[in-house]
Amino acid sequence: MTRSHSTDVAAQPIKPAAKLADNANEAAAAGAKQASSTAPSSEPPSAHHGAAGAGVAQNGPPAGQQRPIVDMSKMSLYEKLAYQYPYDVSSKFPAYIWQTWKWTPANGEFQFREQEATWTEQHPGFTHEVITDNVAVHLLRLLYASVPEVLDAYHALPLPVLKADFFRYLILLARGGIYSDIDTYAIRSALEWIPESVPRESVGLVIGIEADPDRPDWKDWYSRRIQFCQWTIQAKPGHPVLREIVARLTSEILRRKRSGELSRVQDKNVIEFTGPAVWTDIIFEYFNDERYFDMATSKGAIDYRNFTGMTMPKRVGDVIVLPITSFSPGVNTMGAKDYDDPMAFVKHDFEGTWKPESERHIGEVTQ
Repeated sequence: MTRSHSTDVAAQPIKPAAKLADNANEAAAAGAKQASSTAPSSEPPSAHHGAAGAGVAQNGPPAGQQRPIVDMSKMSLYEKLAYQYPYDVSSKFPAYIWQTWKWTPANGEFQFREQEATWTEQHPGFTHEVITDNVAVHLLRLLYASVPEVLDAYHALPLPVLKADFFRYLILLARGGIYSDIDTYAIRSALEWIPESVPRESVGLVIGIEADPDRPDWKDWYSRRIQFCQWTIQAKPGHPVLREIVARLTSEILRRKRSGELSRVQDKNVIEFTGPAVWTDIIFEYFNDERYFDMATSKGAIDYRNFTGMTMPKRVGDVIVLPITSFSPGVNTMGAKDYDDPMAFVKHDFEGTWKPESERHIGEVTQ
């Protein structure tokens, strides 16, 4: 089904149109059996979540309805992910907070207690996990046992920063909730991130702008004219953007592994390979994908011009885009306001920009 192709935060989805054109969704609609677990919800008890939001594609069956087993060996990687982790925009945001580091807060060498504590303080009732290297391996093995190529790709990555990038997409696709880098502070609860005028059952992804370099030499400083940050993301499980980035990265990692290119990946290539550049590209592709949006109502392609200079949230279909102040307050550039601004939600210490890779991210360096 398709959605309104608008960047107006108040825009409402239009009437349902064509189904998503992939076999996994058809299999889901036909009723394929899927193992699932119950996730805590981040929504207030009074929040209404009834039927699916109009115009939003559904991959899953009604609650409690089981579906016949489907032969996944005949599916593409994208279809396997859609089948394994279907997307239901009308569901609640899971009350998970995911962070990664070499040690847990219980370890004496954990040096981010102040930052980590803000997420717990701002989100009482949430399940807050700091995932270590060993736990990540076992968790992904559990979540992606039926999609072994994903596990092969994760283990093939030679740099910890690459595994850290990949892990955030993998955990959000499978479980949803909030991912945030360990060197971030929660200034305000995620319950405040979505404008009150927008029904929560119509939103499946919340992202923020990392960079809006409105200057002629922007390419000397950033990879994209508008760059979406991936140090903090909120999502419902199975969102198509997460499905696409996991499928694309898995395929590209395994291709590079076969060709012997993985060993040549350097730090400067990370942004394009697994980081905010490819994340931004896939989000813009989603905004302009006729499988999800009614392009007949479009006034043109959605690109950086729809977001540059924005100071308030914008909604594109089932995605909320927050202004640069929300996840990058206090940077004193590109229009970002200070930490006390009402739109400031997360503070990032940018610890990762100076720490050695071996100390910065999850995962062991492959020799």
